[in-house]
This record gives sequence, C-alpha cells and structure tokens, in this order.
Amino acid sequence: MSLTAIIAGRGALPLALRAALPEPALICALDGFAPAGVAADIVFRIERLAVLLDDLVARGVGRVVFAGAVQRPQLDPALFDPKTAMLVPQLMAAMQAGDDATLRAVIAIFEDWGLAVAGVQDLVPALVPAAAVWCGAVTDRDRADADRAAAIVAALGAVDVGQGCVVAQGLCLAVEALPGTDAMLASLAGLGPLRPDPGRGRGLFYKAPKPGQDLRIDLPALGPDTVRRVAEADLGGIVWQAGGVICLDLAGMQAQAAAAGLFLWAR
Repeated sequence: MSLTAIIAGRGALPLALRAALPEPALICALDGFAPAGVAADIVFRIERLAVLLDDLVARGVGRVVFAGAVQRPQLDPALFDPKTAMLVPQLMAAMQAGDDATLRAVIAIFEDWGLAVAGVQDLVPALVPAAAVWCGAVTDRDRADADRAAAIVAALGAVDVGQGCVVAQGLCLAVEALPGTDAMLASLAGLGPLRPDPGRGRGLFYKAPKPGQDLRIDLPALGPDTVRRVAEADLGGIVWQAGGVICLDLAGMQAQAAAAGLFLWAR
C-alpha cells in the first residue's frame, strides 16, 4: 500500500487530518509555516520542490493532501536546484494569473510526479459537514442575508479575491481580502452607527469556496476561534457552503455557538 503525505501549512488542520486518517501519514511542512501540535517529518522550500517530490516518490508515497494555511513565501534564487528551476516559468505564469491558477499549477506539478492529489473531504468526510442547521435556529431574515452573502462571495471569488463576507439585513458590512477572516471580523468593531438595527437581525458571517475552485486544495476552514470572533463582532451566526468548508472541531463550534446564542448553518 502506498503512503499518504500531508503537505502542511499553519494551523490545526494537519494534526486533525493525520489523527483522522486510518493509516500513518508523512507531515511535509513548508519552511516558515509549521503546523500546530505536530512535528514535521520533512521541512521543504519551494526552491527545492523537485527534491521534495523525488523524495516522496522514493519513500513510496502515492497520494498527497494539502492542509493548512500558507502565504506566498519569499523565494531565494540562489537556492533553486536545476530540476526545480525548470518549473519556475510554469509557476510564475500561474502566480501572475492569481491564487487559484497558482494552486492548479501546484496540483499539476505533483501529478506530473505520479502523485495523486486528494481532497480533505475525500479522505475524512467528517471534517466537511453536510447541509444542516448544526446549532440554533435560522430565521427568514437570516436566509435572505445568506442568499445575499452567497452572491457577494461568488462575485469576489470570480475575481480571485476572497472566500467570505459579513451581511446584515441585506447590507454588506465587510468582505474578506488578503488580511483574512480575523481582520475582517475585527473591522466590524469600528462600524458603530453604520450597522443596521440589531433588533431586525444581527447579521451573519458567510464562507464558501470560490466558483470553479478545485476543492482538493485551499478549502476555507472554520473552527471554535471563528465562532468566538463572530460572537465578539455581535453577529447572529455563521453560514457556510455545505460540502465546501472544513470544520476543524464541529462539536467545539457547536458548544461555543450554543453558549453565545449563535446559529451554525451548512447551507
């Protein structure tokens, strides 16, 4: 049986994924983006990507899964090995086309080495919850806000910008961009009187993959920290696209949401 390698970034997802897999898996961490709570078996740099790929094949790895958060690292031209240098034109062209094109190019390179790329939802379906109201109650106002938020995130994703937004009573209060979800939710504290009347609906945070995104890589993720930040932002709940968003600790999210009076809805 071939081995599985987790191409890991920051956060708790690599540990949760390895713990849920029925067989041992190698943790391969991008230098500077160490995962939380688990030691890396291999630390690699993009400049020596071909070396990593050759090593995985030599170890008997047949399948890889990407898990965890990374940003584009600073590349050192002096560190490129000859085989990786040959990949640079392919990667640079993709990077100029945006994040989604870059991720597709990365998948293609791994597949060129004979490594199958699997999605988290394929290996551990429990980490990607199906459609349901997982906590609390959803009102007609919430459903209307979710429809509006889904349209906004689809428009953002079509131009490769973000995967989340906040909507209250049909008004878009914030959108997710490069600074990320935490920065977006924190920005709501300064809106003050610009926010709609909370008595008519507190609003929601919505998360979904980009339209046409390859779901094997860069799925958006939620966890108990997200629930806490949504509560601090005085919103009514969290909505996400069912089957397209990772929930790192759904039971923990449910407990925290119930304590804060929030709803959780996989739409």
